[in-house]
Amino acid sequence: MSSPDSQDRVSEIQIYLVDLSQDEPYLGALREGEAVNEAGYFVRKGNRTVYPRKNRSLVVKIVTRDGVTGWGETYGLVAPLATAAIISDLLTGFVVGRDPNEVEAIHDDLYDLMRVRGYTGGFYLDALAAIDIALWDVVGKIQNLPLYEILGSPRRSLIPAYVSGLPRPTLAGRLELAREWQSLGFNAFKFALPVADEGALAELSALRLTLGDDARIAVDLHWSLTEDAAVQLAADLQPFDPWFLEAPVPTEEIGTLRRVVQRTAACIAVGEEWRTHFDARLRLERLACHIVQPEMGHTGITQFLRIARLAETYRISVIPHATIGSGIFLAASLHAGAVLTEVESHEFQHSIFGAFRHFTGDALRCEAGAYSLPDGPGLGVEPSDAMLARMTRMLP
Repeated sequence: MSSPDSQDRVSEIQIYLVDLSQDEPYLGALREGEAVNEAGYFVRKGNRTVYPRKNRSLVVKIVTRDGVTGWGETYGLVAPLATAAIISDLLTGFVVGRDPNEVEAIHDDLYDLMRVRGYTGGFYLDALAAIDIALWDVVGKIQNLPLYEILGSPRRSLIPAYVSGLPRPTLAGRLELAREWQSLGFNAFKFALPVADEGALAELSALRLTLGDDARIAVDLHWSLTEDAAVQLAADLQPFDPWFLEAPVPTEEIGTLRRVVQRTAACIAVGEEWRTHFDARLRLERLACHIVQPEMGHTGITQFLRIARLAETYRISVIPHATIGSGIFLAASLHAGAVLTEVESHEFQHSIFGAFRHFTGDALRCEAGAYSLPDGPGLGVEPSDAMLARMTRMLP
C-alpha cells in the first residue's frame, strides 16, 4: 500500500510493557510439581512450556510528524526485553522517516533485513508484528476510517467467538464455568490438555454431557503428543464429537502432522505459532491441517492476511487465535477477520479480556457468543487511564 501524495512521516516509536497480572496464572492454578523460579517463570508439566507467573504484553506507540498516533502490540509473555531491544536497537532506525501509508512495503523491507541470518520467526518477527499493527492503525486514522474499511469490504459485523480455557482447579468447577458461559449465549468452547487433570477423554465426555449435543467443544493438545498417541486419542474422542483438535504434535514435525491428518477422522487445527505465510505454505501444500489459526500477536496484520488468504485458496477454515494481550492485537485480529471469507469463529480469552478495562468507551465487546467490530478510526481502540497506569516505558 502506498500514498504518493502523503507528506507525513513516522517520527518516533515508543515501547511499553503492560502489566496484566492476575491472582492466578494463565490456564489456572499451578499443578503438583509446578513451581515458579526466581525469574518469575514456571513450566507446565503437561506441555513442557514456560509461562510467566504474571501476565504481561508488549505495546508500541508510533507517532508521526503530524501528530497521528498508532498503537501496536505483540507477544510479551516471555523475555519481553528481547523483543523491545530488537525494536529499539534495530527496527526503529529503519521506520522513522518512512511514510506510514507504505505499511506493507515497510513490513517487507524489515523482514528482508535479517533474511540471510535466518531470523524468520521468534522475537524478531514478533517485534515486526507490533510495528506493523501500529502502522496500520496510523493509516486508518489518517484516512479517518475503521481499519476493516481499508483492508477490504467487511463481510460481517459480528464474529462468532468461542470460550477459551476453563481455568478452575477441578473438573466440577470447569463444568460449572462452562455452564455459566453457555447461559450467557456462548455455545463454543476449548479446553487445554495440560490442565485437564483427568485426561482429555474424561474432560470432553463430561463437557459434552453438560453442554449438550449442539455445543462445539475443541481440545488444545499443545503440541504434546506423538503421532500414534495423537491418532489413538482422536479415535477415543470421536464418539464425543470434538469440534477440532488443536496442535496435536510438535510444530517442527510437518510430516508427522500430515500423517495424523491422514490417519484420523478428526478436524486438525494448527498455526498459532506461525509468523508468516511461508510457515503456512509448508503445511497447506502438504494438506496437513483442516483449520488455520493465525495469531495476530505473532503475525501483525500484513502477514495475518497473507496467511488467511493463502488458506482460503485451499478452502481451509480460518479460526484466529488470541493469546494473552491488552486487546490491541485482538482489535487488529477482528478488523482483519471481518474482511475474510472463511472465518468461522474467533478465540475469546475471557479470563484476560474481562479482567481489565483497557480502552476508552466501549470499543471491544464480546457478548452473546460474538465479538462486535470496533468502529472508530484505525483499530478503533485507545488506551484508557486504567491501562496507561499499567504501562511502563521500556528502552529509549
